[in-house]
Amino acid sequence: MRRRAPEFRRPARRRLSDWIWLLLGIFVLAGLVLFVVHHHHQEQFDPPTRDKVSESAEISHESLNFTQELLSSTSFARQLADQMTLAKAYVIIAKEQHNLQLAWELSSQIRNCQRLLSKAAVGGKVITLEEAHPIVSRLAQLIYKAQDSHYDISTTIVTLKNHALSLEERAKAAIVQSAEFGRLAAEAMSKNLHCLNIKLTEEWFANPALKRLSNDNRNSPRLVDNNLYHFCIFSDNVLATSVVVNSTVSNADHPQQLVFHVVTNKISYRAMTTWFLSNDYKGCAVEVRSIEEFSWLNASYSPLVKQLLTTKTQDRDTKFHNGKFASLLNYLRFYIPQIHPHLEKVVFLDDDVVVQKDLTALFSVELHGNVIGAVETCLEAFHRFYKYLNFSNPLINSKFDPQACGWAFGMNIFDLIAWKKGNVTAQYHYWQDQNADQTLWRTGTLPAGLLAFYGLMEPLDRRWHVLGLGHDFEIDDRLIESAAVVHYSGNMKPWQKLAISRYKHIWEHYVNLSHPYVKECIMY
Repeated sequence: MRRRAPEFRRPARRRLSDWIWLLLGIFVLAGLVLFVVHHHHQEQFDPPTRDKVSESAEISHESLNFTQELLSSTSFARQLADQMTLAKAYVIIAKEQHNLQLAWELSSQIRNCQRLLSKAAVGGKVITLEEAHPIVSRLAQLIYKAQDSHYDISTTIVTLKNHALSLEERAKAAIVQSAEFGRLAAEAMSKNLHCLNIKLTEEWFANPALKRLSNDNRNSPRLVDNNLYHFCIFSDNVLATSVVVNSTVSNADHPQQLVFHVVTNKISYRAMTTWFLSNDYKGCAVEVRSIEEFSWLNASYSPLVKQLLTTKTQDRDTKFHNGKFASLLNYLRFYIPQIHPHLEKVVFLDDDVVVQKDLTALFSVELHGNVIGAVETCLEAFHRFYKYLNFSNPLINSKFDPQACGWAFGMNIFDLIAWKKGNVTAQYHYWQDQNADQTLWRTGTLPAGLLAFYGLMEPLDRRWHVLGLGHDFEIDDRLIESAAVVHYSGNMKPWQKLAISRYKHIWEHYVNLSHPYVKECIMY
């Protein structure tokens, strides 16, 4: 039989050979894959080599979120934090039970735990079993020891509850104490300001011409000319008052048309008068008077004075129980028509403001028959009436809206004709009488103002008066730049060391640093 041609022969053996080689190839390929995977697995879990330590630490630090680590129920950091919290509770209980040895041992392990957690947070590394195990084991032993001492869970809960209440009371007391210290710091006269007062007072006594000049200025017709622009300032701070006057005239188009009426106390009168007689403010007029000149401001006329005298009699060891309440200067804003009976319209300025725009335009603002123009402060809920007044009192609750918008003292325009017509001072006296026992409001001039001027306030554009530079660190720079007046309301006054540095330069710009007494007493 003839053999078939090679191309027509059956490929049985060739097919078998091809399958063998294909299977071998697959096995080899699978082996290579397994080798690569195994090698990668080892690299992933083996400790990093020395030349990769810094790189690995950096990656770990960037990728580890320690807060999430503490929240994770499977992490050693969470276990340590939980045990530390429980251990702190047992420290308190052990101390109460006079088991000082156990308290010391627990405290020692708590410190070790805190160090480990701190190290992990700073280094950005996960806490390992080897690191956590000794502390966890020792804390567990001590906690079991505490439980064996009959510090059961009910005792722990009661103790923690009492401790939490105690901490809450201490926190409240600390807040009140901090606010009081801040208020005292804000109101106390610093050594530098006292030095300036002393120097100016010495000059007053050394130069008799100053007293004659002061008496002559009292008779100036400009002081009662209603064609001029009149400003009221009540302060015993010479430097602060000088900044208010200087900033106002520096930004006025016609400073010679401005008249400032400054009222101070007997102690600061000579220093204040000497300063303004010795310094020229672009031709403006400055009148300085002492509060002791107002003989009509007595206990028979003013409930405030009567209450002050009563308080002083009852407590001779303390000047007054409320620093804000003690200063009559703060309350003269309620007696402006009595102090200036011939004036028709005035702008009131606190001594902790800086003027940045021409304020003469404020005298042209239409008040629509109202007595006071003020910037409202109710953009936040805190500044509504219910935050200032006691609405549990039936008298307050029946006459006022708790959601009514609050407003700010510090830069206000007053229509004194409308004031007299509305008899606002009598309204103030009524509410001051009602609050003799301080049940309507606690402290300050603003609550009394909200009541006395209720329904008589005209809202002003907020750019006239920007507040908060004495307590708010995050006021928008654009808002400050656009403000006609910036107000350092709060305890961090610009003339103090505790002033907010971000805003201090605004105030310092108007301090007369060339004056010899300022150079000697006020150091910047």
